[in-house]
Amino acid sequence: MNRPFQTYICDACGYLYDEAVGDPDSGLAAGTRFEDIPDDWYCPLCGVTKDDFTLYQAPSIEALRARAGSTAPVAKRGGTPGVVIVGGGRAGWQMAEALRALDTDLPITLVSACAADVYDKPLLSVAMARQMDPARLVKETGGEAAKRLGVRLLAHTDAVRICPDTKSLRTTRGPLRYDHLVLAHGATAALPPPLPAALVWRINHLGAYRRLRTALGESPKDVVIVGAGLIGSELANDLALGGHRITLLDVTGEPLARWQADAAGAQLLDAWQDLPIRFVGGVQVAGVEKIDGKYRLTTACGRKFAADQVIAAAGLATPPRLAQSASLAWDGGIAVDAATLQTSDPHIHALGDCITVAGQASRYIEPIGRQARTIAAQLCGREPVPYEARPAVVRVKTTTHPMTLH
Repeated sequence: MNRPFQTYICDACGYLYDEAVGDPDSGLAAGTRFEDIPDDWYCPLCGVTKDDFTLYQAPSIEALRARAGSTAPVAKRGGTPGVVIVGGGRAGWQMAEALRALDTDLPITLVSACAADVYDKPLLSVAMARQMDPARLVKETGGEAAKRLGVRLLAHTDAVRICPDTKSLRTTRGPLRYDHLVLAHGATAALPPPLPAALVWRINHLGAYRRLRTALGESPKDVVIVGAGLIGSELANDLALGGHRITLLDVTGEPLARWQADAAGAQLLDAWQDLPIRFVGGVQVAGVEKIDGKYRLTTACGRKFAADQVIAAAGLATPPRLAQSASLAWDGGIAVDAATLQTSDPHIHALGDCITVAGQASRYIEPIGRQARTIAAQLCGREPVPYEARPAVVRVKTTTHPMTLH
């Protein structure tokens, strides 16, 4: 009798390996059992080895209570304010899970500007190559995750201002008091000044990606991507495999210029020879305009490029508004203590894409789980788990030629 397929979780980054789905990009067909995976296989998101995976079952609040030997109900809104988390992405939900694993009764409120659906953001860069419908990317709705963890979810709610003196967060649905506030709102796709927000796509969350896929439709389109870093190169590769014609622009002379010492750009350009991708380096976009339903980009040197859609992939930037409202220390992002991830306000911590440690941002998947465990231990009064910044292993998900870089 065939046993049911199981799921395994990467303890470093939270990636879930589903035996029923496999990992086609790494040559693991659907139905590949975990024990049959070669020992030299690595996590497709963060690059750690098979040894860093453990059997996974999404924890329910009932299971957590049983594990803790507690039958007490989750604390209600009328008790202490508890912890308020700002951000409904991976960092926000991993923070909620880490807290709930240590305290089944702690009041937790999660504030999200979107629906807070749970999905793997890196899959946005490979969805076309895998022929995935955007709707299939959602592993669990925000409402389902909130119910499972006993979390109060305020979806489609913007955090407006932090008031440290009263320990409250102003939102578009009213003020929220907190004992501890955790900022996990991530970063936004940067927008170079010559590119009007109304005329270009910025793909940094599932909602924007779904709208882009709808706009592209089923027929091949001409797409210009501004920025040939990690995200721009991955999107170019995936959209080209989806049948679209791509022009990839960058101020540098080759894609993935940050890893020039590894010849990453040269490897990509060689792998792209049979794909409809044209790379144009050494150009600075000066403006974009919409003419008769099409777009025309002009560079500082006078070159012009026509497109059906334009995507800006010029890096990420942390929105400063919330940090400024609380006068938090800032260093290119929300400055946090290297070991505790506490901000300059003792009642506010932060993790994920929105923070900097000693002036350095680490906008990768792997650190988030460790950061959440560090903060959870502090807020729940447990033995400290100091955070340690480590060199990142970067998986470039250009499925035509995937690479692991450092």
